[in-house]
Amino acid sequence: MRCDSTTAPVDPETSCSVSYGATGLPGLLLGNVRVTNEGSSVSSWTLTWTFGGSQRISSAWGARVSQSGRQVTARNEAWNGGLSTGASANFGFLASGSGTGRPSNFRLNGTA
Repeated sequence: MRCDSTTAPVDPETSCSVSYGATGLPGLLLGNVRVTNEGSSVSSWTLTWTFGGSQRISSAWGARVSQSGRQVTARNEAWNGGLSTGASANFGFLASGSGTGRPSNFRLNGTA
């Protein structure tokens, strides 16, 4: 599975795309993430990524988000876990901290 915001899927059976957008002021970040399933249907999803700086998520909506250091894990809510082929899930978060560069190492259900 190839799951990132810059490269086209490699494996058509298990692939996704991620759209990541962020706006903010110094020290604050409002993030918006869209995960699109381009492979087989899934009944639940977990998206992980690595922040490029010291960003720290304080709240999220549309996903249950946890963080350990720069590693972030977002899990579906009860109402948005099923993603058929071509379906998307959107979620957002509020974070503090600093750093430049986009998040990297996106993985959907453990596969990059």
